[in-house]
Amino acid sequence: MIPRYSRPALARIWSDAHKYETWLQVELAACEAMEAAGSVPAGTAAAVRPLVRIDADEIDRIEQGTRHDVIAFLTHVENQAGPPARFLHRGMTSSDVLDTAFALQICEALDEIEGGLRSFRRALSGRARELRAVPMVGRTHGIHAEPVTMGLVFAALHAEMGRNERRLRSAREAVAVGKLSGAVGTNAHLDPAIEARALAALGLGRDPAPTQVVPRDRHAELFCALAVTAATIEKLALTVRHWQRTEVLEAEEAFGRGQKGSSAMPHKKNPILSENLCGLSRLVRASAGAALENVALWHERDISHSSVERIIAPDTTTLVDFMLSRATGLVEGLVVHKDRLAANLERTGGLVFSEGVLLALVDAGCPRQQAYEAVQACALASFGGGGDFRALCAAHPKISPHLTAEHLARLFDVRHALRHVDAIIDRALEV
Repeated sequence: MIPRYSRPALARIWSDAHKYETWLQVELAACEAMEAAGSVPAGTAAAVRPLVRIDADEIDRIEQGTRHDVIAFLTHVENQAGPPARFLHRGMTSSDVLDTAFALQICEALDEIEGGLRSFRRALSGRARELRAVPMVGRTHGIHAEPVTMGLVFAALHAEMGRNERRLRSAREAVAVGKLSGAVGTNAHLDPAIEARALAALGLGRDPAPTQVVPRDRHAELFCALAVTAATIEKLALTVRHWQRTEVLEAEEAFGRGQKGSSAMPHKKNPILSENLCGLSRLVRASAGAALENVALWHERDISHSSVERIIAPDTTTLVDFMLSRATGLVEGLVVHKDRLAANLERTGGLVFSEGVLLALVDAGCPRQQAYEAVQACALASFGGGGDFRALCAAHPKISPHLTAEHLARLFDVRHALRHVDAIIDRALEV
């Protein structure tokens, strides 16, 4: 079953109507700060606010003539508010409105994403607790390595998403700044105190040295943080895709009643949610590259970043919000096959305990390389069908003098291999 994405907030945040409403919010905050400073008549903002009803279609119609979005917006406002509107935008440039409003929209989007991220972490924490004592084979290079538990896999992802949460909060702080400092950032026509007062009223900080725009290293930091978040989701999804392979089948995505896996093969159940998440992660990573390209602009500003941001800001924040929602449903609905986990752990006949045998030989006084060669010889013989690994170790002339049958039994006990996992999971779930 495919979990539905039912979070319309991002679509609203990036809609044209909300964008223009946010522009008006910025203009009125600046106007009120000018009123407090005595540079425009008192009550101007209060007179304008009730007269303006944003009509995105009308602004777009005006822009067809002006070929300038902010002038079209200001014309739309002045057409409705009349003479008081002449005091709006005093001493400001278009980017003062655009960048300050952009910061407000980004912060709104990040607030939504943070909620989705917390839900995802709760899902990971729940499965980590549920499966904390369920052993499975750990893999390095895709090859059986040593035992882990499935709960540990989810706990590690929970900790990683905690780091992503902190990255996004830091990036939110970086982008939560505006500027009302004019055409090249010098406050030539608008007092810095007015700028500071207006931005504070909007809940934003002030960049200490803007040009015509807020420096784009701030936004690059955000898109890189979003890309890392998407990469962690992809890490989960790629793991699930491996788990669901027919030859492995340790876990699989939930498969709903009436769901179909293939138009041609009725037997198919495919990891479509996970594959979808892997694909979407590529798009999010691409936006990080585009945001980095936006940092270097000509002198005090060019417009090359603007067209990029009009695409990557709504698309990437919405994608990450969607990915978090989908990944949460994936984790909550994941079907775990404990019998296959146990069977795969035993599939190599105890080879996953080879390091324990090696270290026990070293502790018993055997030179490390000699011990390694002896254990490897037994392991390769067992893997090639030459017998049980533990029995081969017990019979090997360079192993048997050092390790008794009882000692070997302890080394081949999965509980010994996993004795610290509970503490690791608890530690990972605390962050």
